[in-house]
Amino acid sequence: MSNDEPAAVAEREVSLLASLPSGLFIGGRWIKAVEGRSFTVHDPATGAPLASAADASPLDAMDALAAADRAQKGWAGQSTRARSDILRHAFDLLIGRADDFALLISLEMGKSLKEARGEVAYAAEFLRWFSEEAAHVHGRYQVAPNGGLRHLISKRPVGPCLLITPWNFPLAMITRKVGPAVAAGCTMVLKPAELTPLTSLLFASLMQEAGLPDGVLNVVTTTRSNDVMMPLLADKRLKKISFTGSTRVGRILLAAASANILRTSMELGGNAPFLVFEDADLDAAVEGAMQAKLRNIGQACTAANRFYVHETLAAEFTRRLHAKFSSLRMGCGTDEDDVVGPMISGKAREDVHRLVTEAIEDGATLIIGGFVPDGPGYFYPPTILCDINPASRIASEEIFGPVAAISRFASEQEAIEQANATEYGLASYAYTRDLSRALRLQEQIEAGMLGINTGLISDPAAPFGGIKHSGIGSEGGVEGIEEYLTTHYAGIGQMEVA
Repeated sequence: MSNDEPAAVAEREVSLLASLPSGLFIGGRWIKAVEGRSFTVHDPATGAPLASAADASPLDAMDALAAADRAQKGWAGQSTRARSDILRHAFDLLIGRADDFALLISLEMGKSLKEARGEVAYAAEFLRWFSEEAAHVHGRYQVAPNGGLRHLISKRPVGPCLLITPWNFPLAMITRKVGPAVAAGCTMVLKPAELTPLTSLLFASLMQEAGLPDGVLNVVTTTRSNDVMMPLLADKRLKKISFTGSTRVGRILLAAASANILRTSMELGGNAPFLVFEDADLDAAVEGAMQAKLRNIGQACTAANRFYVHETLAAEFTRRLHAKFSSLRMGCGTDEDDVVGPMISGKAREDVHRLVTEAIEDGATLIIGGFVPDGPGYFYPPTILCDINPASRIASEEIFGPVAAISRFASEQEAIEQANATEYGLASYAYTRDLSRALRLQEQIEAGMLGINTGLISDPAAPFGGIKHSGIGSEGGVEGIEEYLTTHYAGIGQMEVA
C-alpha cells in the first residue's frame, strides 16, 4: 500500500460521512427532531465518533405514522407495475453505489469491506426479488364444491407497518422488510438500530431518488426505542409490526402488539447447531464452519453456536479449524487486508468473554483465543472451546461472537437430540454424504432452516424464519410478500341475467 493510499481512504470516509442526509425522514422531507436532540454514532474499531443522528421523541414517531397513514390509500392504489419499477430502479441505484454503502456499513458496524460488499449485494437482491414478486400477487375465483356459491378471493395491503431492524446487517435487514412492503403496497415507519442508523439514512435518500412517493417510507432514528415505539403499537392507524432482534425484546413487542391485534413478523434469537457426521467431507465441513461461525464476526442470528462432531472426527476437525482460526488477523474492517473486524460494542465483547470464561470454569478446554486484546476498539479473537459442559451457559445461550464451542457425539440420534435441546429453532447445519440421513435431518431437526453441506443458507428467493422461540413468519421467498397482505373473500350467490 502506497503512502498516499491511507490518506485517500480517510478522505473518502470523511466525504461519505459529510454527504449523509441529516435529521429524520418524514413525509418525504428531512427534518429535525421536535426536541432538537441528537446522538453520536461511533466506530467500533476505534471507539471514535463518526457522525450524529437525530434523536426522535414519541411526537416525531407519531408524525411519521401520520405521514404513512396519509400516504397509504394512494400508495395501495398504485399499480403493481409502478411499485415493481420503483424497486427495480432502487436495485440499480444500490448496485451503482455499492462501494459507498459497503464503506458506510464497515465504518458503523465493523465488518470487513469484503463482507460489507457481500451484504450490499445480498440486500440489493431483496429489492430485485420483490420487484418481480410485486406483479405476482394473485387471488382466485372458484365454484364452491356444492355449487351454491362462487368464491372470489383477493389480496390487499395490510396497511401502515412498523419495521424495526437490528445493527448487525444495517442494510440487508432493511431491504428484507422494505422490499416486500413496497411490493405489497404498504407504507412504513422504519426504526433502525441506535448503533447503526447511518446506513438507513443513505438508503432512504436512495429510495426517494428511485421515485418512492412521499410518506411511503419514513425513517425515525432514536436512542429511546421503548418510549418512542410503544405508542405506535397502541395506535389504531398501525396495522403491522415486523421486528428482527432478540427474543427478549420480541416477547415485549408481541405483548404490546396483542392489545391492538397487529399482524406480526418476528425474526428472533438463534442457537444454531452445526453437525459433522462420520461420513462428512471434512475439508468442506471446516470451510462451512468458517462461514457459519465467523461471518459478521459471529454476530448473526444464523451463526453456528454449538458444534457437534462425531467422536471419530472431533480431534481432526478441531485441529483443522484451529489452523484456520490461527491464520486470521484482527483489524479495522475498512482495511482491505483485514479479515476479522471489531465487535459492535464494549458490552457485546464483555458478554461474549463472560460466556467463554464461565465455560472454561465449567470444564471446557480453551484451544485458541479467549482473551480481551489491548488497544482501542472492541476486538475479540476467534476462539475455540472443546469438551463443553452441557450445563454451561454457552451451551444454551446465543453467543453472538467469534466463538466455536465443540462437543462430541456417538450416534445420529444423539446428535439430533443435542441439536434440538434448545428453546430456539432458527438455523441449523449438517455435513454428511448420506442422502437418506439428510432427509431424516430435514424431518427431525427443530429449526426453520437447515443447511446441508453448506455454511451459508440465507437467500432472498428462499423463506427466512424460525420456529419455537426464534420467531413467527417468514421473510424472503414467495412467502415474504404474504406477510404484508391480507386475504379477502366474497361469496357470490346465483344471479339472474337481466
